[in-house]
Amino acid sequence: MNWWEGELLKVKGNRLLLENQPAETIAKKYGTPLYVYSRKQILRNFQALKEAFASAKPGLEVRIAYAMKANPHRGILKLLLKEGCWVDAVSPAEIETAINSGFPENRIMFTGTSISQEDFEQVLRQTGVTVNIDAYEQIDLLFAARKRLRVKGPVRVSVRWNPGLGRGFCSKTTTAGERSSDGTPIKFGVDDSRVVETFKKLKQLSFRPVGLHQHLGSGWTEEDFPVAIKAVDRMIKKARELKRAGFDLEFLDFGGGFGPKYKADQRLFPVPEYAAYILDKVENSKLGIKAIVVEPGKYLVAEAGVLLVKVEYLKKSYGNLFACVNAGTYNTVPRPAIYEEAYHEIVNASCVNTRQKAKITVVGHLCETGDVFGVERLMPCPKRGQILAVLMAGAYCRTMASNFNLRKIPKEILL
Repeated sequence: MNWWEGELLKVKGNRLLLENQPAETIAKKYGTPLYVYSRKQILRNFQALKEAFASAKPGLEVRIAYAMKANPHRGILKLLLKEGCWVDAVSPAEIETAINSGFPENRIMFTGTSISQEDFEQVLRQTGVTVNIDAYEQIDLLFAARKRLRVKGPVRVSVRWNPGLGRGFCSKTTTAGERSSDGTPIKFGVDDSRVVETFKKLKQLSFRPVGLHQHLGSGWTEEDFPVAIKAVDRMIKKARELKRAGFDLEFLDFGGGFGPKYKADQRLFPVPEYAAYILDKVENSKLGIKAIVVEPGKYLVAEAGVLLVKVEYLKKSYGNLFACVNAGTYNTVPRPAIYEEAYHEIVNASCVNTRQKAKITVVGHLCETGDVFGVERLMPCPKRGQILAVLMAGAYCRTMASNFNLRKIPKEILL
C-alpha cells in the first residue's frame, strides 16, 4: 500500500481513484489540467480538528476560522459554513467573498499587513467584522477610516502580536520572531514591548479591544511541537499582562500552522496534543476567556485537492528523462517553484505501480527553468497521453497561480 492511500486516494486495477472515481475518467470528462477537490476529505479533516478540541469545558467556545487564503473556492466556503466554521480573511476582497458565500459579518476576522486607509474603509463597511491590528502604526489609519465613514457603533478589534518566536516549513513561511532562518526581518505583528501600548491607544480612540492573536508560521511538523506550546505559554503570559492593565479579553487566537503530510517520511504535527495543551492552559488561567480560535488552512484543504495533468511526450536529454506535461507550475502548483523546500508527491494515475521504474523529472510548458513539478521521481515510466496526479494541491495552489506566459489557470471541480 502506498503511503498516500486513504479514504480519498485508492488504487484499483493499477489505476488511481479519487473518491472511488478513476482519475483518468475525471480527466477525460473535464479536461486537463484540472484541480479536483473532495468534499468528503475536507469534512473528514474538519471533523478531526473539531474532535481534537471536543474536551473544551462548557462556557469555552472553540472557533475554527478557516484561513481562506489557502483556497477560496465558493463550494468549499459554503461547505465549511454549514459546519459552523468562521473565516480568517486577509484582504477586503476575501471579506467580500466570504459574505457572498453566506458567512455573517460577525464570523469573519480581518488580519492585514501593510494596510491602507482605503483598505480599512472597505473593511469597516462591513460593521460586524472583527479587525485584527497587525501594527501599532495601523491604528491612526483605522481611526481615519472610521471617521471618514462616520461609523457609529463600536468597532471590535484584536491585536496580532509577535511573540518573539516562529516556525514554518521554510524561511518564507515563518511569520513570527525577529528574523526568519535566512535572516529576513519578520514584518508581521506588534512587537512584544508595544502590545499594552497598542491596546491602550485603541481604547483611548473608542475602539473595543476583544482579543489577542498570534501566528507563528505555516507547515508545522512534529519537530515544531515544542516551539508551538512555548508560544501558547507566552500567549497566556501576555494575556495576564493585559488583564493587569485593565483589559478583559473575549478570545485568544492561536493562529494556524499545523499542516498535513506532504512526504512519506514526514512526521505529522500532533494536533490532538496541541489542542489539549491549549485547552488546559486557557481553562486553568483564570483569565475569564470566553473563546479560543484556531485558523487552519492547508490542514483542512491541502490533501483534499489533486491536480491532474496529461503527459504530452517523454524527452531524453544528456541522460535525463523528462515527462513533459500540459501545465506549468506557476499556473497550477506554484509552491515547488517558489519554495525550494516544497514537495508534492506525483503519481502516475494511469499506471500506479510496476516492478520497473525510472527516474522521471516532471516538467511544465513554461519558459522558465524552475518550472519543475518534481525532480527525478522514481515512478512507472509514463507514456504519452497518460495522466499524472500531483497530490496535496488543495491549498496554496490555485490561490497562488498566475497567468505567466499567458497560460490559463485550470478549472476546478468539487467532487
